[in-house]
Amino acid sequence: MALNFHQLHIFYSVAERGSFSAAAQALHMTQPAVTMQVQSLEDYFGTKLLQRSTKKIELTEAGRALLPYAQRSMELIRETDAAMSAFTSKLKGRLQLGASLTIGEYILPRLLGPFGREYPHISISMKVMNTAQIIDDITHHQLNFGLIEAPVDHPEMLMEKVLSDELVLIVAQEHPLVKMDHVTISDAVQYPFVLREQGSGTRLVMEEQLKAKDIDPNSLEIVMELGSTGAIKSAVEAGVGISIVSASSVKHEVALGLIRIIPLADVQFKRHFYAIQLKSALLPISAVTFLTFLRERDLQQWL
Repeated sequence: MALNFHQLHIFYSVAERGSFSAAAQALHMTQPAVTMQVQSLEDYFGTKLLQRSTKKIELTEAGRALLPYAQRSMELIRETDAAMSAFTSKLKGRLQLGASLTIGEYILPRLLGPFGREYPHISISMKVMNTAQIIDDITHHQLNFGLIEAPVDHPEMLMEKVLSDELVLIVAQEHPLVKMDHVTISDAVQYPFVLREQGSGTRLVMEEQLKAKDIDPNSLEIVMELGSTGAIKSAVEAGVGISIVSASSVKHEVALGLIRIIPLADVQFKRHFYAIQLKSALLPISAVTFLTFLRERDLQQWL
């Protein structure tokens, strides 16, 4: 009997989740089928890999030795899919992904057209939601993967940088900052702000940069917290306050002369967008193809 990758995948899932039942649920298998595959793997190696008890499962010494190889085998399969997807022009399939607000509303719509022309037989279903909801849907196998605006620390998730973005300071056309030749972040924080809610990816990036400049984010005069970038842009246009948002989200308003971008002389709000997926699951080839497409694109070329 040859070594079976499927059995390695199942063993890794059981080891990661600590139970046969949890692994079975994640893999959409029955618990007896998972148990049988692990037993077959133990028969192949001629040694026990897991110590079973009524309360929990623990790796044996052999199991601990095998675990990193099982993980590497999964990573190799992902890399193989990614490499070969570049040569596959007639892929078929349905891709289900989640995207946080800025990515889903302003970034991906401009990339889906070029992707659709290159891979016309892949259909995409995208949900726009917050990071917590994306993670929940991925863990319950409702989504293949997600695209989020700030890194997260989650034990079941793999995370990878896929795109870069920049946040900019926006103000109303008649705002006093428009008349200044040289604007610093210290100048900007003297004015009222309209911001996304606490915990949003955009706000986290902004607050990190403020702290790096020895500015306490709690010292800002925040006159409104809003749940969408569209609402923030409307409030800024109306002169309610200034804000910091993704440059990609205000191209239309800037072109129409509704909002001004004010370059800051002493700080740049650079950030990355991240793809997240389950460690214990392999992405379908449609998802691998889409992520490869994103990695190979210069975001500014499309925005």
